[in-house]
Order: sequence, then structure tokens, then C-alpha cells
Amino acid sequence: MSAHAGLEAWEEDLLKRYPEEQNECTVSDDGTFRDYESNTRPEVREFYRLNHRYQTLEFARQKKDKYLKFDQRRMTIWEGLEFLDQLIDDSDPDIHLPQIEHLLQTAEAIRHDGHSRWFILTGLIHDLGKILCLFGEEQWAVVGDTFPLGCRFSDKIVFHEFFQDNPDTNVAEYSTRLGIYEEGCGLNNVTMSWGHDEYLYHVMKDHLPEPALYMIRYHSFYPAHREGEYNELMNDHDRQMFEWVRAFNPYDLYTKSEERVDVEELKPFYDDLINEYLPGKLSW
Repeated sequence: MSAHAGLEAWEEDLLKRYPEEQNECTVSDDGTFRDYESNTRPEVREFYRLNHRYQTLEFARQKKDKYLKFDQRRMTIWEGLEFLDQLIDDSDPDIHLPQIEHLLQTAEAIRHDGHSRWFILTGLIHDLGKILCLFGEEQWAVVGDTFPLGCRFSDKIVFHEFFQDNPDTNVAEYSTRLGIYEEGCGLNNVTMSWGHDEYLYHVMKDHLPEPALYMIRYHSFYPAHREGEYNELMNDHDRQMFEWVRAFNPYDLYTKSEERVDVEELKPFYDDLINEYLPGKLSW
């Protein structure tokens, strides 16, 4: 399975689990609540099996040590977007649009609704951390729902049963509600599972407003912002900032369209926007 096909499968699964009409009951023809996990494609199940098996506290610490040196390459934002487009496999029959067009669709929807310029920019770049795939990382270490490490895995995490193979499950210190943390310690003191969210946050943390950084860092933290889990680790500031994460989430999930965007026509606006916040080459 190509890298792009794997990302597409995960994103399709995400849309099934978090349908746009949140207030409608999701029931099957036989009157029972739909079990999304039972209908999930085998490759997505395998993705989560690997993710939940290998995402340990030590693994996340190792990846931070490797990638937070920011010595992979130097690129502008546009170069990063074009680099991300290499995830497209021309032999893959499931390809729809290049990654850059999906990101522009997100940004344009945010722009259409009159949000701040930094909010629009966040829509454009929020998935740029997926370039980790092009640095040789496996998909399960790049995308997927994120969750805290060093404490008990919530049973609201999708495919929770796969954590039985995670070595951290057998570490007594990590198996309690708080684990190695203190009540209300704040998410900045919590080690999250490794992936594109955490990586891009660290690339951007000196450049963007705090709400944008929360959107980037926690937009895949569905157990918290969709399921209400891990409240015990948050402080009041986290809870306030998560309103921004929830505001961003619909643009992330529901703006994909087969209607093409004209990249060259939009580029002058986004050139100005990028130069305002993220000029020149950045270290990745």
C-alpha cells in the first residue's frame, strides 16, 4: 500500500467515526447503533494495531530526540507543501487531489468564513508535519488519533483493544488514571504519542499565535476534544484553548471536495500570508 493510499484510508475512517451531523443518531438498517470499527477496512485496522503496539513513552522520547534537532532539511513553506505532494502515487487508483489542494481547500473555507489571517494560515499548514513520511517514518508514526503516554490508555481511543500489545500497558507506573503526571498538570507537561501534530507544533512554536499552536498540536487528539477524555491532565488554560481546537476541527474534517482549486490564482494571497508569519526557509 502506498504512503498516500494509507493516509487516505485513515482519513476516510476518521470521517466515518466523526460524521458531520453530530446531532443525528447513527443507526443501521436493523435499528442498532452503527459499529464503525466492525466496518473498518483491514488496512486501517492494521494501521491502528501497529500504532497502538509501538507508540510507547520511550518511542515518543526517541522521536523527539531525533526530529527536534530540526536537521532534516531547510525549506520554505511552499517548498514544504510541494514536498508533501510527493506522497501522491500516480499508480494509486484512489488518488483524488494533491495534498496542496486539500490544504488550500481547508484554508479557503476558513478565509471564506472571515477568520483571522493566522487562522487561515493554520488551515494551510496544519498537515505539513506529514512530511515525516518522506523522511522515512511509517504511517502509524505520522498520522492517527493522538493520546497521552505515561498514563492509562483511555477506552475511548479507537481500537482500544490493540493496546494490550503495548509494552507500556504492563508498566504499573503508567497504568493509572494520572500515571506519571499530577492532576491538572497541563498538557504542555504531558508527552503525547508521536506524529505529524507534535512535530509541526515544535517547528512552528516560535512563529504562530498560541491558538494556532493548539490547533496544530491537538487537532488529532480526538479522545479529548471529541470524547471529553483526559480532562484530569488539563489545566484551565488548556480548556480555554481547546475551544480553538474545536473551532478548527470542522474545517479539518469537512472541507475536502473534488472541486479543483487554482493554486496559481491563490498563490499571491498565500505568499503574503506566509511572508507575514513564516518568511524564508525554516528548519525541518
